Amino acid sequence: MKSLVLAEKPSVAKEIARVLKCASKNKGFIEGPHYVVTWALGHLVTLAEPEDYDQKYKQWNLADLPMLPAGMKLKVIRQTSHQFRVIRNLMKRADIRDLVIATDAGREGELVARWIMAQANWKKPFKRLWISSQTDEAIGAGFANLKAGSAYNNLYEAAVCRAEADWLIGLNVTRALTCKFNAQLTAGRVQTPTLAMIVNREAEIKQFVPVDFWTIRADFGDYFGDWRGRSGKNRIFKLAQTEEILAKIQGHPGVIKDIHTEGKSEPAPLAYDLTELQRDANKRYGFSAQKTLSVLQALYEQHKLATYPRTDSRYITKDMAPTLPVRLKSVAVGPYAGLVQPLLQKTLTPTKRFVDDSKVTDHHAIIPTGQPLQQATLSADEKNLFDLIVRRFIAVLYPPYRYDQTTLTTVVNGEHFYSRGRVIKDSGWRAVTARTAVEKDDPDDVLPDQVLAMQKKGEQKRVQNCKIKKSKTKPPARYTEATLLTAMESPGKFIEDEELREAMKGSGLGTPATRADIIEKLLYNNYVERQGKEMAPTSKGMQLINLVAPALKTPELTAQWEQRLDNIAEGRDNKADFLAGIRQNTLELVQSVIADNAVYKADNVSKTKCPLCGKLMLLVKGKRGRMLVCPDRSCGHRQPEKQDDFIFKSSRSASTVNQKLISRYSDQGSIGQNLGELLKVALTKNDNIKQPKK
Repeated sequence: MKSLVLAEKPSVAKEIARVLKCASKNKGFIEGPHYVVTWALGHLVTLAEPEDYDQKYKQWNLADLPMLPAGMKLKVIRQTSHQFRVIRNLMKRADIRDLVIATDAGREGELVARWIMAQANWKKPFKRLWISSQTDEAIGAGFANLKAGSAYNNLYEAAVCRAEADWLIGLNVTRALTCKFNAQLTAGRVQTPTLAMIVNREAEIKQFVPVDFWTIRADFGDYFGDWRGRSGKNRIFKLAQTEEILAKIQGHPGVIKDIHTEGKSEPAPLAYDLTELQRDANKRYGFSAQKTLSVLQALYEQHKLATYPRTDSRYITKDMAPTLPVRLKSVAVGPYAGLVQPLLQKTLTPTKRFVDDSKVTDHHAIIPTGQPLQQATLSADEKNLFDLIVRRFIAVLYPPYRYDQTTLTTVVNGEHFYSRGRVIKDSGWRAVTARTAVEKDDPDDVLPDQVLAMQKKGEQKRVQNCKIKKSKTKPPARYTEATLLTAMESPGKFIEDEELREAMKGSGLGTPATRADIIEKLLYNNYVERQGKEMAPTSKGMQLINLVAPALKTPELTAQWEQRLDNIAEGRDNKADFLAGIRQNTLELVQSVIADNAVYKADNVSKTKCPLCGKLMLLVKGKRGRMLVCPDRSCGHRQPEKQDDFIFKSSRSASTVNQKLISRYSDQGSIGQNLGELLKVALTKNDNIKQPKK
């Protein structure tokens, strides 16, 4: 008898199979003397679509909402159904005595396995492998200490609650908005508050009124000093006060009142998780979050140079520490050779800043795998992204950046001027990475570094020159993808309730794996547009935020969910109570849309009339390019932006076009006339399309 091991991804399955000495490769699984190792491809099973419950849901009608099935059904995802069939057939084998769940150690990983088991009707015993890294030692130790599958029932319940709640609220509110305002509008627990942050920032920018302010800098000959008031701020908002200070210091001697020198140590930044890597790639190379994920996926799957991409951890586990020298040697080529050499000449003793089992859940930080680096095989984008990963990996193992910082205070007739300089003692990790100083929200208020010669306390100084600089306050900056990812990762500042704000720590809006997709959906649905590196809301996006219920506009809904889901996972809350509340919320949200008297005005109306009903069509982004879509949902006609593409670039014959149109519009009285006009255009341009029989 054998145990069936179910991993979440083929790459993990192969590592497990190797450790378990499974060598017989088959289509969809690897078999050995004691184990059969197979894999999912992410989710193979998902919640059923509305029309799977009732055919009436194929048509979107406001009267049919809310959709609240008595019990939620599952269905196999068609695109990956072949792998589900492999797993189901393995589960039916007579020589399989039990199952080992080896999917990712987390809520979603548990859901992947349990839904497959439910859909395949698994009834035999099962156990749980709970590991956070895929080293041989971790896998071996994990199989030596398998947990009872039932120990993770509460975690599974929490995962089901999250999935069903997103289905109930997301699908119902999206259909309600679309039907009510006769427009393609979507809403969701993560997408909508993310859009709201962008819209609210735009409102702050538009409402912002700039104010003049002045700053003063005095030149003392061998150094300069910046004026600061008693509050420590450098901005003066009254010209009269500026002139008064200027009059007080001109022609008056100054004296060095204080010299303060202290040693400072700046540790290396943490290793990359996906969100941090997306941020840096956006700042450094202008990569979108989706592009970073795609390039990283190639480094992981194709080149096998980087570890698993979709991680939210910036640490590695203790069992991985012995692999660090091998990983360093693999990248010790080209520009990295000189940086790696000092590390390989000594025994590596990484601290908890890098090695911390408690900070690793599903996956560890993104680091090199140990596969030898061959830069010639990489594209320019892959080289750039891997350069960030390698340098950050090396930097984490370097000592802190150490320097002495001296702050000088010069007083002139009661007015204080401050100067700052630093002497580098050890470049540390800064010798590895080109990272600049930490970005400040208010750079005008930061003392600039300068070279400070030896000065003495009590020494008199003459003001040789004095500069006044006039500036204006600036509005908050629009979000870039980098700053938006930060806001999604840590949306707590947008939540007033302290307990809910605490619940959001470590979770945020979406996950590292989904945030790029959320941003792309906002762009695809024309709620947001890129203007250079900035993300600006469109008229459609701003209107949508005015139409959705307040509960969907803030991260508080996610915070409330996360708080309760954690409680469910730990057995302190109840699945039935949670979902009962979600159903009530769904009903209230749909009713609020129905009762709304607001008006939606499309801003993407084209000059092309629908060939079936005559209404001006809307220009929208489609999977195959820009599409023209009839605004009348009862008509539903859509075509590529260029009419010629619609008729001639399709491989369909005229009879196929005819049948599709008849099927779509069979319930419309003018079908004969409309269809005839459309085919007449086709016949005049292409003799190969034959006129259908009447």
